[in-house]
Amino acid sequence: MTADPETLDVTIVDGYVDEPAHFGVPPYISTYPRYAAGAMVEAGVPRERITYHTIDELRDERHLWRDVEEADLLLYVGGMTVPGKYVGGTPAEPDEVRKLAWTADGTSVMGGPVRFGVGESNEGASETARDDLDFDFLAMADVEAAVHDLVESGLEGFEDRYRSVSEETRWARAGAFVVEQHPNHPEYLICEMETSRGCPYRCSFCTEPMYGDPDFRPPESVVDEVDALSDRGVAHFRLGRQADILAYGGDGESPNPDALRRLYGGIREVAPDLETLHLDNMNPITVVEWPEKAREGIRVIAEHNTPGDTAAFGLESADPLVQAENNLNVTAEECFEAVKIVNEEAGWRPGGDRENAPTFGDDAPRRLPKLLPGINLLHGLKGERRETFEHNKAFLQRVYDEGLMLRRVNIRQVMAFEGTDMADTGAQIANDHKQLFKQYKQEVRETIDNPMLKRVAPPGTVLPDVHLEYHQDGKTFGRQLGTYPLLVGLPGERELGRTIDVAITGHGYRSVTGVPHPLNVNSASMDELTTIPGIGKSRAGDIVVGRPYESAAEVGEDLTEFVTARSPESAD
Repeated sequence: MTADPETLDVTIVDGYVDEPAHFGVPPYISTYPRYAAGAMVEAGVPRERITYHTIDELRDERHLWRDVEEADLLLYVGGMTVPGKYVGGTPAEPDEVRKLAWTADGTSVMGGPVRFGVGESNEGASETARDDLDFDFLAMADVEAAVHDLVESGLEGFEDRYRSVSEETRWARAGAFVVEQHPNHPEYLICEMETSRGCPYRCSFCTEPMYGDPDFRPPESVVDEVDALSDRGVAHFRLGRQADILAYGGDGESPNPDALRRLYGGIREVAPDLETLHLDNMNPITVVEWPEKAREGIRVIAEHNTPGDTAAFGLESADPLVQAENNLNVTAEECFEAVKIVNEEAGWRPGGDRENAPTFGDDAPRRLPKLLPGINLLHGLKGERRETFEHNKAFLQRVYDEGLMLRRVNIRQVMAFEGTDMADTGAQIANDHKQLFKQYKQEVRETIDNPMLKRVAPPGTVLPDVHLEYHQDGKTFGRQLGTYPLLVGLPGERELGRTIDVAITGHGYRSVTGVPHPLNVNSASMDELTTIPGIGKSRAGDIVVGRPYESAAEVGEDLTEFVTARSPESAD
């Protein structure tokens, strides 16, 4: 006897995803659970019968496992195809995923990038194997199409297939309700948005080409989804689900500025009060092959986005030998030119000079630039040698020496997946070079990351809406919502979950220290005062003794960008 969709109880468990062009670790929510929920609603499952949990919720609240056990249909989405370190959530490990299958009494199905393979843990320099982890069904194409067809069949089965753009448009709107069940909703949740998937290039290590050549959603489809999510309280969006935002709406390779204008303009129209609009991937080869079209497209993005945005460039390696052996599509020289173009068109700061970008230094406004490149470097690829590390360092040093800016440098080791050219090589090279990799990574952090961060976000730079996430060593750490947000450490243990504006006071390799902005000099602690550049313990002590002040200027003109003076009674 087949199951009636109207009587099905469904539980979706989000184990988080991290793909070359798709992110879903909190505070992000990926497209998978949203689209799958919408697909099941269209197949006849009532919304109120669909329950969504993150893997972290199941870890923290044991009673929620009852929803896994009692569901007529359990859907697990997850899978990491690039390694990373995460603050907002911890991706599900294979043993946890297997436990979900064992716990479920009903039909169980899993999908997402987990279909590409499972390693012993989610980390670089590792190899993976196909594994159904004891689920009844593994969706080897689109998991949302699988659950739609599975529900329609009365849980009898499905044929692996990819959904159409029209299905995606309908399911994205119908599944928007799921965001309200995310523990971070609404203040600290950013929705990953898909504009396309697939890639025209065939780099040796990447799983994105397994989706085929680029397939673009029309602007009205993406805008409609933003509209539906905005109606559900979402104010933060990232156009991260694509191999190359510049190629959006074109032939898959060359830029289409008009399509970007309709996309970004449409989003701003339906969500005028959005707080974050960022992107992720941009292919540097697109920038240098079609420089004038690319410049126009980058200007469109910088006009509509929010500050602190990052265009991740997949250089992967500056070594010509590694480039050739892994079918990488951009040379170090071409990538440098692309970095320069993005700096010139979008490296300006709100309230600052757009014509003379990139802007930094004493005269630049104290806000993050609108859009900067990020560089991805991948190690353990075929042909890697000792000289590879020197090529990469020389490239990064040149960018810095030429007065350009990078928002971040992402250095990682390859994960080898079946179906990619790296499957034969595996993780052997990465494992052989682990010690060399470790030393090089530390050197890059010291010689490039730290001085670059000081250039991008000098002392006094204001970061609005920093969400306070955790305590460590007597400090409070938080981040803005967005693409690769800066980790900010503040002195003292503050109430978590709050959102405050922060002024940057100091720099690590990939993180910054700061104080609330503006800092009330009449109530600030000694730790807060000594965090400000130019204030040692002695001067901080004198400031405390001299309270109260009627104006910030009384404590020194050099501090006015950091502090204000309010009466102690009105102090926070």
